[in-house]
Amino acid sequence: MPRLMGQMMQMPLMISSLLVHAARHNGDVEIVSKRVEGDLHRYTYRDAELRSRKLAQALARLGCEEGDRVGTLAWNGYRHFEIYYGTSGSGLVCHTVNPRLFPEQIAWIINDAQDRVLCFDLTFLPLIEKLAPHLQSVKHFVLMTDRAHMPAQSPLDLKCYDELVEAEDGRYEWPEFDENTASSICYTSGTTGNPKGAVYSHRSTLLHAFASAMPDAMECSSRDVILPVVPMFHVNAWGLPYSVPLVGAKLVMPGPHLDGKSLYELFESEKVTFSAGVPTVWLGLINHVKQNQLKFSTFRRTVIGGSACPPAMIRTLEDDFGVQVLHAWGMTELSPLGTLSKLKAKHFDLPKEAQRRLLEKQGKVIYGIDMQIVGDDEQPLPWDGQAAGNLVVRGHWVIDRYYRRDDSPLQDGWFPTGDVATIDADGFMQITDRSKDVIKSGGEWISSIDLENIAMAHPAVHEAAAIACRHAKWDERPLLVVVKKPGQELSKQDILGFYEGKIAKWQIPDDVVFVDEIPHTATGKIQKLKLRERFADHVLPT
Repeated sequence: MPRLMGQMMQMPLMISSLLVHAARHNGDVEIVSKRVEGDLHRYTYRDAELRSRKLAQALARLGCEEGDRVGTLAWNGYRHFEIYYGTSGSGLVCHTVNPRLFPEQIAWIINDAQDRVLCFDLTFLPLIEKLAPHLQSVKHFVLMTDRAHMPAQSPLDLKCYDELVEAEDGRYEWPEFDENTASSICYTSGTTGNPKGAVYSHRSTLLHAFASAMPDAMECSSRDVILPVVPMFHVNAWGLPYSVPLVGAKLVMPGPHLDGKSLYELFESEKVTFSAGVPTVWLGLINHVKQNQLKFSTFRRTVIGGSACPPAMIRTLEDDFGVQVLHAWGMTELSPLGTLSKLKAKHFDLPKEAQRRLLEKQGKVIYGIDMQIVGDDEQPLPWDGQAAGNLVVRGHWVIDRYYRRDDSPLQDGWFPTGDVATIDADGFMQITDRSKDVIKSGGEWISSIDLENIAMAHPAVHEAAAIACRHAKWDERPLLVVVKKPGQELSKQDILGFYEGKIAKWQIPDDVVFVDEIPHTATGKIQKLKLRERFADHVLPT
């Protein structure tokens, strides 16, 4: 008997449709940008859609053809937003490059992606002028500014972004094509070896936008004012440039102004309700607000991810400032969203402390992602909140393979994340460590994240990192690296005493060292590899 087929319209999932929808149904809603030039720029979704169409025309005039890559080195702002849509929407591929990487890595990434056009903010002009001789594929260098801010001279044949856009008439129809066509490329931060490219499709990007905006995810709505602190060069700002137009919310972008004072003033002036960023950014904002005895008037919700958020930070934001923290986990290879921590209905009957312990985990998967933990033999482990294993995932926006790599990283259809985690009976996942960062003491595992979270709860600690140190008897023992808060007195004995009663005695670090600064990766994660190299010869007390 023949299968009965649905009789529905066949409309491919196109990234351009997000902006078309926003312009048609929320056309007067604002996009506000703090520009590199120093001023505040305002326009609407209707304006953004028109300028994105003009950009598509301009890129075609520069000789770009379907599938060509257009690279960006840019902060969060309206021009970068237009490039997201003008490229992907016209069949080109948007390649966001992380400017915080080493120059050699930036050049390698641009060459690997074979970018034909490179668009960049004024901030990065000196960097691009230095790298240009090494960029083999780039035919056009576009400075993302207006004529008034173009440099008087440059060794490059620079094109002015605003002039390119304004020269076009905007009479352009967004094309339709296979929804599995590549839309954008993001590279991993490359902590070991060269970075690897994750190639997203129109289909995967739209499905991610739908899922991430849901009530049990980021909970985006047209009533929000959303400010992504997470950069647009860091996994597409966690998908917010897509999910915000999807719901028609006001979008506020901070440009390069990411210090606590600048962010606070923008939050207040634009009445921001929701934001997203990595823990290191919130440290600066919290310190500014506390030092100046300030409060937030509209800011009520934030997603924190990129690295594990210390429980002390979650409690400070919620108890002191009334900001709900949605702890999240994801990866470049997941577009990036995998889990968010939101209570189920049955959890509202739990005591407050039990609820908090749940919300401090990385949370439950959203529809579109599945996960499990496996042992070293790749056999599934129980979801009991105790068994720790290697976290593997699969889903509609998880990579199948890396760009220009023939071999697939998948294991039996699952992507190995490199994280070690537990999952409880209700599906709440908690990262206990990166597999390469776990401390193996006498055959037992010690979670570096647990050690860091306890240290971060000390009122005199600004930041802390736990690493493995060689030990003659136990193979490895924990060393705690600490940055003190300004003006605070803190001794090794103070810190070690703080662990008493909070963790098993054998898990307490053997030693503490104080440093002025802890190194971070280009995406804001603590750079454990550099710390391990720095303290490779550290002698633990006997």
